[in-house]
Amino acid sequence: MAKSAQADSYQGETLNFESPGAFFGRLTERRWAMVTALQGQGAMAVRELARRAGRDVKRVHEDVQVLVELGWVERDDAGGMLCPFADVHIDMHVRHDNVAA
Repeated sequence: MAKSAQADSYQGETLNFESPGAFFGRLTERRWAMVTALQGQGAMAVRELARRAGRDVKRVHEDVQVLVELGWVERDDAGGMLCPFADVHIDMHVRHDNVAA
């Protein structure tokens, strides 16, 4: 951590969740699909994203709102959606601490 904090170049964004359940509750399979559909495509209207995903516009809009809140999707000046990340890396640690009673 200390080395990355002192790095001269951009080190990326960090998003933390309190549990795997919270992570998978916010970043569902359909939301993941939307992120990958937006990566490298530039800005895309919600209707076009829904068409490509074969989903209802209202549901896609709801999912986009969550992704915007998380910072995974941004809205441009014209209202289009875009993913500013060309690469996403997930690092998850799950540990059980054995505590003697």
